[in-house]
Amino acid sequence: MIKLENVTKIFPGSKQPAVDRLNLEVPEGEVCVLVGPSGCGKTTTMKMINRLIEPSEGKIYINGTDTATVNPIKLRLDIGYVIQEIGLFPHLTIAENIATVPREKRWPADRIRARVDELLDLVGLDPEIYRNRKPSDLSGGQRQRVGVARAMAADPPILLMDEPFGAVDPITRAHLQNEFIRIQEQMKKTIIFVTHDIDEAIKMGDKIAVMRDGKLIQYDTPDNLLSQPADDFVAALVGRNRSIKRLHLIKVRDVVLNEIPTVKPLDPVDTVKQVFEGSKYRVVMVVNDAHRLMGVIGPEKLKRYGDGVTAGDIMEECQSTIELGATLNDALSVMLNYGERYVAVLGRKKELQGIITLGYLLELVKDDAA
Repeated sequence: MIKLENVTKIFPGSKQPAVDRLNLEVPEGEVCVLVGPSGCGKTTTMKMINRLIEPSEGKIYINGTDTATVNPIKLRLDIGYVIQEIGLFPHLTIAENIATVPREKRWPADRIRARVDELLDLVGLDPEIYRNRKPSDLSGGQRQRVGVARAMAADPPILLMDEPFGAVDPITRAHLQNEFIRIQEQMKKTIIFVTHDIDEAIKMGDKIAVMRDGKLIQYDTPDNLLSQPADDFVAALVGRNRSIKRLHLIKVRDVVLNEIPTVKPLDPVDTVKQVFEGSKYRVVMVVNDAHRLMGVIGPEKLKRYGDGVTAGDIMEECQSTIELGATLNDALSVMLNYGERYVAVLGRKKELQGIITLGYLLELVKDDAA
């Protein structure tokens, strides 16, 4: 899908190439993450693909076509582009922002409306609520979702993403990463993703291109990068805790424990105690008839309450939760953040899917290290 042949970029006034004889191939439907220290050439490489920067030497091909022979405006209209600062137009509504490229391509109005609503739903924003709002009404994470939706609006086969989740807090960032992985599993776009964060690279990439001083040092799968770093630079970039980093490669849905103790809000406390005593976990989850998580009950609460109360009366909010599509590293981060020894695993509609405990997670790490 994307092929770079001996691509070099030397900026005027500089003797040192920003990108130096880079050769790279990205198959259709894969995510290639460019990672490395500041100034290594990763963003320059990405911008040469849509000709925001022109190469000094070499060729870039998309589906076998030399991009130098394509009108740059047409080229960019067929490539989605997401940046850290998002760049939404503040005077336009969310729907108008998403519709930017389809309007340039002169799509019919009814097709644009349908596509906007489809994408808002895809990125987890209710069209009825968000369609007519302005960017200033949204949180940073919500604006970033809109930026992703805008990049995908005209259904481009290629997305370029430059530090797209770098400007939000760690919890929101993990959630956005997981949402994007879910979307990519459905859409199968060819993606160039730039980051300076090796953990994000391992989590997001099918392949990782490690760059240094404009050169490609190693181009490999996340698993091979962790197990077989090409040199000391890559080994230092990956770091020592490789067993922990491998948690990025394991999806919660593949290892979730499904046999989790649950009660309903109207169940009496005696029922809750019976469920708790018959469980190997130190927690009971409260769910409604749709199996959505309503709260959690720990042993401390059970000791304090007797007859006359229900599960709904004594349950507490469960903050230690994770999406089904998250990674075990995300699960560990949530446990540490909330000081819990478990995370409840939820589906897209907040329905309870199971549990991951700290002890179980450590066993998985030990087994993987062995």
